Amino acid sequence: IYRPNRVPEYQKLFQKHDGVRQWWKTPRSPYMLYPYYAMLWGGFAGSMYMMTRMLLGHKTWFSKG
Repeated sequence: IYRPNRVPEYQKLFQKHDGVRQWWKTPRSPYMLYPYYAMLWGGFAGSMYMMTRMLLGHKTWFSKG
């Protein structure tokens, strides 16, 4: 309730034309985006791996069963 108004500070940060995407502008962005990208690409890679295995007739992750 008794916090300083940081809206003008964030407006300057986000409206600055510095060529950086909006989601990368805050100092906390890497802590949120790198795990997100890891999960995104990990899920994509796992899906592609299992789709390939299903095409070859294997229905499990590792064994030939």
